[in-house]
Amino acid sequence: MKRLVARELTLSFVPDAEQRLWRTVTRKKYQLRRDRVRLHNQLESLLEEAHIKLSSLVSDLLGASARRMLKALADGETNPAALAHERLRATPEQLCDALGACTDLKPVYRRLLKMALEQFQFLEQQIGQLDQELATLLHPHQDAVHQLAEVPGLGVDSAQQIIAEVGPTAATFPSREHLSSWVGACPGDEESAGINYSHRSPKGNRHMRRLLNQTANAAVKVKGSIFEIIYRRCVPRLGHNQAIGVIAHRQCRLIWLILHKGTLYEERGPAVTKRSKYQRTWRMIRQLQRLGYRIESLNPQPS
Repeated sequence: MKRLVARELTLSFVPDAEQRLWRTVTRKKYQLRRDRVRLHNQLESLLEEAHIKLSSLVSDLLGASARRMLKALADGETNPAALAHERLRATPEQLCDALGACTDLKPVYRRLLKMALEQFQFLEQQIGQLDQELATLLHPHQDAVHQLAEVPGLGVDSAQQIIAEVGPTAATFPSREHLSSWVGACPGDEESAGINYSHRSPKGNRHMRRLLNQTANAAVKVKGSIFEIIYRRCVPRLGHNQAIGVIAHRQCRLIWLILHKGTLYEERGPAVTKRSKYQRTWRMIRQLQRLGYRIESLNPQPS
């Protein structure tokens, strides 16, 4: 109590009611996506148990062709291979071989498959509703969403989650070092008697740590970006995990600059061309427009 009166204690970050509502929506959407992945794994296990090897021939078990075949299989069709899209790489012979067990498939497997597909459809509807709900809630801060989404590795969805966690201007954090420390994306400093025993990062905010780990792994795959250059420079010495930590730390500091000071991101990697920048910007703008945001200007497409 004496330390509290003397203002020697650092109070925890408690966001306002509006931001807590944003967090509730984004974290609920994350839980639904985890449920979707879990259901996807259960569906694949069910097909394997029924001796249906469709997952070995399609890249996405819930893609358009695969879903049509699975729906027909659940409805009692014995030859769903005919519903495959013509652009599917698997040949009709391969599909017939993978779906050969459909002729004598037990009815219980068809009912279980139908239940799984209905659950998938329900989860996707809920995720879509939460997308629209979050876009409405964050509509006053669409400029911040747009600026964050331009960073390699991030996107509209990641930008919305970041704003929900740290606020639209990151006003609670006086510096980028404070934000990195709160997130847990900076090196630790366990020192005693002048000896540093560990550089392990603090625990921090687990939602932001998860998000930055995902965005850092995505950023290092963007060809020609500065994050790819830094990753390739660090990975021989630090290994993959620590190199990703370096990228996440840089992204966290960049997020503070964009939100707190309104800095615009400018890619300075050597392999970035005008056409690649246009294509990335156009994809992001289309995603923003689907969520109801209004984008007024767009540079003409380069030849």
